[in-house]
Amino acid sequence: MITRLNDTDFDNALEDLTGILHSCVQDGASIGFILPFSRDKARAYWQDRVRPDLRAGALDLFVIRDGARVQGTVQLIPATMPNQPHRADVAKLLVHPSARRQGLGRALMAALETQALAQGKTLLVLDTRSSDPSRLLYQSLGFQIAGEIPNFCRNPFEDRLEPTTYMFKDLSQTA
Repeated sequence: MITRLNDTDFDNALEDLTGILHSCVQDGASIGFILPFSRDKARAYWQDRVRPDLRAGALDLFVIRDGARVQGTVQLIPATMPNQPHRADVAKLLVHPSARRQGLGRALMAALETQALAQGKTLLVLDTRSSDPSRLLYQSLGFQIAGEIPNFCRNPFEDRLEPTTYMFKDLSQTA
């Protein structure tokens, strides 16, 4: 079941969100963090970076549950500049490594796109490490490659830089 979290729901999901982020980073996901990465750092990300924006209405936080446990999450972050009311960013699509390959990421992205359209957003933008499997997922969902920036992010396991791919999806073509 996919839900859009509010502040109260956030408290109930915090431990699961912490576990998902921690597990994804440990598994090599390039989502802004590098090893070593503790559960405390994962919890701090949710509490210090996401919760304030959720409270302020600056993002939509979706989760997908398998029973009572959160197994995945994604964020829709509307652009704030006056010349970009039609655009939003997709951030932190995370599925717990033990729950992957079951369509949870696709389901989260479908819910995100539905919400984006309901908010009048017609352009979604995201970035992903060029070698991440998520790039193939996004392409299969209709995202197009806008370009690649070399040496953009650090590899989570090794002291080397890797390229990041910027992608977009024009929702006006699917509405």
